[in-house]
Amino acid sequence: MRILVAGGAGYLGTLLVRHLHDGGHECRVLDVNGASGLPADTGMMLGDIRDERAVERAVRGMDAIVNCVAMVPLAKDRRLFLAVNEQGTRTLLQAARNLEVPRFVQISSSAVYGKPEQLPVTEESPRLPQDPYGLSKKRAEDHCRAFAHEGLDVAILRPRTLLGAGRLGIFQVLFEWVRRGRRVPVLAGPESPYQFLHAADLAQAVTCVLEQRRPGEYNLGAGRYASIQEALQSLCVQAGTGASVVRLPRRPVEWGMQASHRLGISPLAPYHALMYGHAMYFDCGKAERELGWQPRWSNDEMLQESYRHYLQACAARKPSGTGSPHQQPLRSTLLEVFSRALELLPKPSR
Repeated sequence: MRILVAGGAGYLGTLLVRHLHDGGHECRVLDVNGASGLPADTGMMLGDIRDERAVERAVRGMDAIVNCVAMVPLAKDRRLFLAVNEQGTRTLLQAARNLEVPRFVQISSSAVYGKPEQLPVTEESPRLPQDPYGLSKKRAEDHCRAFAHEGLDVAILRPRTLLGAGRLGIFQVLFEWVRRGRRVPVLAGPESPYQFLHAADLAQAVTCVLEQRRPGEYNLGAGRYASIQEALQSLCVQAGTGASVVRLPRRPVEWGMQASHRLGISPLAPYHALMYGHAMYFDCGKAERELGWQPRWSNDEMLQESYRHYLQACAARKPSGTGSPHQQPLRSTLLEVFSRALELLPKPSR
C-alpha cells in the first residue's frame, strides 16, 4: 500500500514509517518538522495538518492514511489542542473523503476516558475527558465517527502511555533521577495497576488494521503490568545507582501539582496531575480477538529499554531529538528543587 503517515517525523511516526517500510509498504510523511532516520525512499512533505492545500497534496494518490499528529499534553495550550488535534484531524478526514482514500487510522489517546470510575476500561466505557488535551482527542474521535458513518473506513486506536527507545518528555525527568541515584516519588496508598504500551506494539496494531482492512475502535496496552510503584522500584534496582522509590502523601502532592500548573511554574500538564499514581489499564480483548494482535513488551521491559537508551544518549552527549515533545528532554527548575528536597527526607528505617 501507499500510506501517508501524518506526523511521521515525530517519535511514534518515525518508528511507524520504518515498521511499515519493513512490511513492504510505500510511505509518505507529512509533518511540520523534518525527520532523520527514515528509509531513504520515504516521501517527505513539509506541511501543517491545518493547511487544507498542504493536506490535499499529501493525501493525493494514497491508499491509506495514518494520523499520528498530536499536540501533546506537555504543550499545555488549549487553543493549539483544538486547532491541531481536533480541526487538523477533520481537515485530514475531509481530504481522505474528497480524494477517495479508502482507509484511515486515527491514533487517539487513553486521555479520552479521563480518570475512569470502573476498571478495566473497555471500548464501551464512557469517554469523559477531564483536561483540554483529552477533550481535543475526544472531539477528533467524534469527527472520525461521523466520517465513518458516512462510509469512510476508519479505525481508532487508543494506546496507553507510550514507551520505547528514544521516548523522553516526562520520562526523562524520572530517568535522570534514577541515573543520579536520587529518590523517585510515588504516591502513598494502595498499589494501583498502571499500564504502558511499547511504541512497537502500537505500530504492529496499525499494520493489523491496515492489512486486514478492519474498521472499528480498539484499546491497546501491555499484557504484563503491575503498579507504577513496582515498575519504578524494579527500574531502580536494575539501574544499580542507589536510586530508590519514596512514598509521598497523595493529597498534598496532587494539590501541589495542580497549584503549580495554575501558577504557570510547572512543566507538567493537568493530565499528569490527574493520573499520576492512579490505576489505569485497558481490557485489550477486542484487539486480540478481532485483529490477532498480541503485545510483546511488559511494563518493566519497556522502562528498562527506554532507560538504557537514555543512558546511551547521555554518554554520547547527543542533542535533543526532533521537534517532537516526546523526543525532547524536559528541563525544569521547579522539578530540580523538588528532587533535591526529597533527598533531605529521613531515610526509612529498616
